[in-house]
Amino acid sequence: MKQIKGVNDFVVKFANVNGTGSASANHLFAKAIFRMGIPVSPRNIFPSNIQGLPTWYEVRVSSKGYLGRRGGVDLMLCVNPQTIEDDLASVEPGGYFVHDSTKPLAPHLKRDDVTFLGIPLTEMCMREFKAARLQQLLKNVVYVGALAALLDINFSILKDLLSDQFKGKEKLISPNVHALEMGYQYVTENFKCPLPIRLQQGVNDAPHIRESEHILMNGNTAAALGAIYGGATVAAWYPITPSTSVVDAFSKYAERMRIDPGTGKKNFAILQAEDELAAMGMVVGASWNGARAFTATSGPGLSLMSEFLGLAYFAEVPVVLIDVQRSGPSTGMPTRSQQSDILAAAYASHGDTKHVLLFPATPRECFDMTVQAFDLAEQLQTPVIMMSDLDLSMNDWMSPPLEWDDDYEMNRGKILDAEGLDSIETWGRYLDIDGDGICYRTLPGTHPSKGAFFTRGSSKNEMAVYSEKGEDYVQNVDRLLRKFETAKSYVPKPKVHDPIPVKKPKTDLKLGALFFGTSASPSYEAVEILAAEGYPIDVMRIRAFPFHESLDAFVHDHEMVFVIEQNRDGQMRQLIMNECHIAPDKLASVLNYSGTPITARTIAAQIRKALDTQGSNVVKLHPETA
Repeated sequence: MKQIKGVNDFVVKFANVNGTGSASANHLFAKAIFRMGIPVSPRNIFPSNIQGLPTWYEVRVSSKGYLGRRGGVDLMLCVNPQTIEDDLASVEPGGYFVHDSTKPLAPHLKRDDVTFLGIPLTEMCMREFKAARLQQLLKNVVYVGALAALLDINFSILKDLLSDQFKGKEKLISPNVHALEMGYQYVTENFKCPLPIRLQQGVNDAPHIRESEHILMNGNTAAALGAIYGGATVAAWYPITPSTSVVDAFSKYAERMRIDPGTGKKNFAILQAEDELAAMGMVVGASWNGARAFTATSGPGLSLMSEFLGLAYFAEVPVVLIDVQRSGPSTGMPTRSQQSDILAAAYASHGDTKHVLLFPATPRECFDMTVQAFDLAEQLQTPVIMMSDLDLSMNDWMSPPLEWDDDYEMNRGKILDAEGLDSIETWGRYLDIDGDGICYRTLPGTHPSKGAFFTRGSSKNEMAVYSEKGEDYVQNVDRLLRKFETAKSYVPKPKVHDPIPVKKPKTDLKLGALFFGTSASPSYEAVEILAAEGYPIDVMRIRAFPFHESLDAFVHDHEMVFVIEQNRDGQMRQLIMNECHIAPDKLASVLNYSGTPITARTIAAQIRKALDTQGSNVVKLHPETA
């Protein structure tokens, strides 16, 4: 049998039972590789119940710094009998299957092209530890120790991580280190170590990430810090997976950074509303009153918030919403990732409504774009929605460290102070003085007698006086559209990367690829795979809606453009066609909506299939199902 070989380039997957404490041990494994200076990308795939159902943890190790999912499994560590048949089937030919051999494998669980490595995990822990709960928890640590020997993980790093993890609980360090040693010793005594797939420090070639040092961080924590540094003082929310930890983290940091040093009073307010509709109403009220306020939600909450988003759009109140997308519709799969709120967010509410969207691809961008969202919301006096997703928000990503400019000043846009009000003869809340669609506003209490106005969700004229005249309504919504055009020069521009040289192209078509958010990492890798096969593809990463004029030019400059996204209906493709007036046969969808993050192999396979279908730009592209 030909075994898979490789240094710092493989995929390890853990198959566990939810609620058994495995997540902590699996994270220990991934963090140890990161501490060795080797690029790593871990993903937790877990059910929405509390315990008992299958859960998986996938770790991509890539010396080249690929942070997206590759597809396939090189080493499977399975301790869940419920899924063992499927887990074995997912291992690549020549791969490795590590399992608990306390009980023998069923006779039908055989593969001639896989190396089986049985470790009696349960038996070892029952013999060594008395408490049943301790046996279960430390069984996870035992298999981490075993993998340390099999893959050549620096053992001292694992011990240091345990010391950090249990700081203040020193009594727990000794049994955990002992469990590591048990696994390590058993493997070294019974198998040839390390395996042909192994880790080695100092042999990486990662052009994608070599610009600076990196940290491991999840997007929700980064977004919460962005809200802190962006000046947010009010958060209203209703808990919903996977966005809950945004406000949890904001609360934690606000308790440290939003306390008045003189009085000890809190300079922030966090309100848990009765539902998402009420939460957005609170944000609209706080923002109208001059606070920088935000909320965080996921798909079902976005649906409920759409009414108040429409109010904020029409009344022109700054609002920041962090939408952490998950699988839908309805409850869908709450703990699975998708990019399926694109159209719902872009046109949230009824009538002619368009919202500014931001698409972060890394935790660093979650931080930067959250800060920018508050500036944009006040500059444009409109809702700004940051479109994260579960993969980015809840998994740890290698990311450049967060940076902050201490000279930063909040851009509050066109706000008239008392002196400004006194300097003009007539002020109208919805007068477009500068021709950019953005009017001047006031904050409550700015002036003792000037600047007050009523606003409402119904139609009004330029002076904010209620009006049902058709010409007043048309003038207002046309100005809002003009403001949306102005927003194109405010939002982040798309990122274009130099094309990869191809020596012998297999096609004469001028090809392009568009992608956004967490589809970016596997898309970059897929484009490199295809370039090596002779398919030259130019790429552009979308970072905001409304779309910059360069996106329109990119599409028109290519004969066929692939839009890579994680939803069933090609929502970004639809949005581009609608907004840029692109013919449908110019854009081909590359899709994944299985709930697990899209892989480089899936992207490459779908593009390859489309290019092999000569004479048509419209092909039936199947989503990843594994």
